[in-house]
Amino acid sequence: MIGTIVNFLTILLGGIIGVNIKEGLKEEYKQIIMDSLALIVIVIGLTSALKSESILTMIFSLIIGVIIGESLKIDKKLNKLGEFLERKLGRNDSNFSKGFVTTSLIFCVGAMAIVGSLESGLTGNHNTLYAKSVIDGMTSIVFASTLGIGVAFSSFAVFLYQGSITILASFLTDFLIDPVVLEMSAVGGILISAIGINILGLKEIKVSNMLPAIFLPLVFYAVKLIYLSI
Repeated sequence: MIGTIVNFLTILLGGIIGVNIKEGLKEEYKQIIMDSLALIVIVIGLTSALKSESILTMIFSLIIGVIIGESLKIDKKLNKLGEFLERKLGRNDSNFSKGFVTTSLIFCVGAMAIVGSLESGLTGNHNTLYAKSVIDGMTSIVFASTLGIGVAFSSFAVFLYQGSITILASFLTDFLIDPVVLEMSAVGGILISAIGINILGLKEIKVSNMLPAIFLPLVFYAVKLIYLSI
């Protein structure tokens, strides 16, 4: 859990720093910064998605994942959590919920979050999460400078998400082979690109409802192994 703890602290610290420089930025600068970040997020997402070696796995993962996420109403629940935290902790910050939800997704669904957490749990190698921590810390500063303190609170979502993967990894060693992790990261890349589209305001995509799709390549592989063993 060391890598996840470091990641948690850098996002929290970056968010606090970003909030403190928020008032010094003019509105036009905030908008162009957000647009630039959105384009970067889209490119990062596409880079991961294009590494997929099984388009069918990606397609079925997204379709089934969205159905699961929509039935569970993940997006609605995550936004409600953001609104609850906004009422309790960010009363003077109208962007609290947006900052919390947006950056929670960005920090959680990327390839580094998945691969880094798996490496941490399977081998005790935290280097990927350390590298992610530096990137996330800088990103949280920029996002918090425009979206406010909600960004800092996304660090708790990262802690729970990556920590859970790290702990579960030790129980899923036989299933987490490289092709499976690659497809999980590729599906995550699609979600990251969708976040970028949301930030640009081109279309409101319920990215949270797509979260189950990330883990479906693992489920498909497990089902395949069970089928072959029968």
